[in-house]
Amino acid sequence: MKSLEELRALKDKMQGKIGIRHDSDTEVKVVVGMATCGIAAGARPVLAAFTDELAKRGLNHVAVTQTGCIGICQYEPVVEVYVQGQEKVTYVKMTPQKALRVVNDHIVNGNVVTEYTIGANMNK
Repeated sequence: MKSLEELRALKDKMQGKIGIRHDSDTEVKVVVGMATCGIAAGARPVLAAFTDELAKRGLNHVAVTQTGCIGICQYEPVVEVYVQGQEKVTYVKMTPQKALRVVNDHIVNGNVVTEYTIGANMNK
């Protein structure tokens, strides 16, 4: 590597390969908590499930990003879904299987998977 431009090009190439998108003008944004607590609870396979399923379905209007600590470690892995013009939905205790259902029900069909949300899990 001889320049900052080469490093940026490598970064862009690798982000495309792992399926994480950072487009600010997308209609839907999926944010996966990837702090130490999230990773320890299984956030990496959840992130992979989202990116793989979205790519498989060709859903280019959805950006998948990651963030650090969301602050609710006991509910990890945590995923927040932002749809333009709607309130944020926080999904907790996510698994790759739950991620597939969130893609199908919430992102594709517009129906929040209520039983996976933080509100449904607060008293468990």
